[in-house]
Amino acid sequence: MSTPVNPPILCLTGLPRSGATLLSQLLAQHPDVHSTGYTSPLCDTLNGLRQHLSHSSHLYTHLDADFNPTYQRLISAYQGFMAGWFSQVDTAWAVDKNNDWLSNLEMLSHLGLNFRMVVMVRELGQIYGSIETQHQKTLLLDPPNQLAGLSRDDRAQALFEPSGPIGSPLAAISALQDVDSRLQQQLYYVVYEHLVQEPVTVIQKLFEWLDLAPAQVTPQNLKIASAPTGNHSHYKTHSAMQKQVQPIQQHVVPGRIQATLRQNFAWYYNTFYPNPEA
Repeated sequence: MSTPVNPPILCLTGLPRSGATLLSQLLAQHPDVHSTGYTSPLCDTLNGLRQHLSHSSHLYTHLDADFNPTYQRLISAYQGFMAGWFSQVDTAWAVDKNNDWLSNLEMLSHLGLNFRMVVMVRELGQIYGSIETQHQKTLLLDPPNQLAGLSRDDRAQALFEPSGPIGSPLAAISALQDVDSRLQQQLYYVVYEHLVQEPVTVIQKLFEWLDLAPAQVTPQNLKIASAPTGNHSHYKTHSAMQKQVQPIQQHVVPGRIQATLRQNFAWYYNTFYPNPEA
């Protein structure tokens, strides 16, 4: 029998530098939402546990002998871990921010959890431009994928390749378009540009989707919680918390790169940016 995690989980995920940190700060202003703003290790831990168990010969001995009860114990163990993770949270929703949730929608559903997922998107050229701008400020540092020595064009290609920092979550968002309608109802997409331009309107609509009462939101008075990331690559892609919602900074993107993005990811633009001027 499924044991729902209490409180329900709001998985906050999406593309890098697309406003997840900002949204987590806005969500924290609702009294019925627990949101720290930090990237959570929960999703990474569950995936690590799955990898570990998948290589356990002892587990397969039990599965071969009595599959159904053993597999149910696995489900209960995952549920128990997640329940323990949120045991000290007493709000209506607990926000768990991690971009890897994008690839784990079906696992969350398989566990019978009470959850919803918010997916952050942003114009792809501006995501590239944001990362490139930050890279130019930190040229003496190189992320783990060793992009510092590449040309701008080659760096853009590496960022958007299927295993790249942008390409990997982008492929996951593409895959979400194919999940069944029941799971589609668990998803809510937030466009970064809309969030920055109309933060109160966007966040109140999100509160309504979460069946929460309207709450006062002050975009000019955001709570900041600073913590070390423990990962030097964050200097390239990390979005720091802000005291207030900042105006959109338009990054200059080479025309060739912008045209290539629109051509290679036409499905994305057709879905989230149908207006060519957006």
